[in-house]
Amino acid sequence: MSRTVVLTPAQVPAESKQTLDMFTKNIGFTPNMLAAFAQSPIAFNAWATLLSSLSKALDVKTRDSIGLAVSEVNGCNYCLTVHSFRAEHMAKLPADDIILARKGHATDPKRDAAVQFARKVIESRGQVSDAELKAVRDAGYTEANIIEIVALVAMYSLTNFFNNVFDPEKDFPLVTPAGSI
Repeated sequence: MSRTVVLTPAQVPAESKQTLDMFTKNIGFTPNMLAAFAQSPIAFNAWATLLSSLSKALDVKTRDSIGLAVSEVNGCNYCLTVHSFRAEHMAKLPADDIILARKGHATDPKRDAAVQFARKVIESRGQVSDAELKAVRDAGYTEANIIEIVALVAMYSLTNFFNNVFDPEKDFPLVTPAGSI
């Protein structure tokens, strides 16, 4: 059961309409989370701008793996359905890699360092150790890349928190919690 009223695309505030229409065109339908989020043009458009900017950070497999790890830690079932779908269909991650990412790891050593670091950032609320910072640097990530990882953690947490508060109806295939896999 949804804890928020989900507007149809025709009902969203005018200031959100262009951004929502862009997502609808790109995705092929309007996800419930986006229709709900669009009720605040300020928050929705700010998030969309951040998402657009961070889509240039790192590579798609690493971004989606970070999204999976963060959403698992934050217990966001809606985002886990979205990120699992994206990881499979857009990033082309095998099912085992999707589960591994949800548990904070990756098969690729460099991506593994980024995902582990992202998980540490969210679990510790940014209070990472010197050793954890050194590990991600030693894996080949620059200071700019590390800032991007932190920004991705924050962006994914925003949608996790939004979806945990408002609990929009899921419109992507459901996934099993990683802890039970």
